[in-house]
Amino acid sequence: QVQLVESGGDLVQAGGSLRLSCAVSGSIFAINAMGWYRQAPGKQRELVATITNGGTTNYADSVKGRFTISRDNPKNTVYLQMNSLKPEDTAVYYCNVESRWLGKKYDYWGQGTQVTVSS
Repeated sequence: QVQLVESGGDLVQAGGSLRLSCAVSGSIFAINAMGWYRQAPGKQRELVATITNGGTTNYADSVKGRFTISRDNPKNTVYLQMNSLKPEDTAVYYCNVESRWLGKKYDYWGQGTQVTVSS
């Protein structure tokens, strides 16, 4: 059974830093990319950052220059280093693994970790 377990969420003051981790257990075939999404109260889930198998990264404009995504393939773990945090970064952060096989896309999600940034 596949499990994505996030950790690292916390309450932090504006300007502070946090590092989120997501450990993937179980087998996922044909992983294409790993990433982080977030959902603030009353808002839709939005992409924060993704990283492909080849290491290509993609960031939301709102986090460029402040957040860094990385992955440790042998450990099946993806990280999100978040610096210069702002109150608007407050949200539940979800880990995502995207798999592509025979023309179909499959998404796996973690349970989420709360990040709260106080002003």
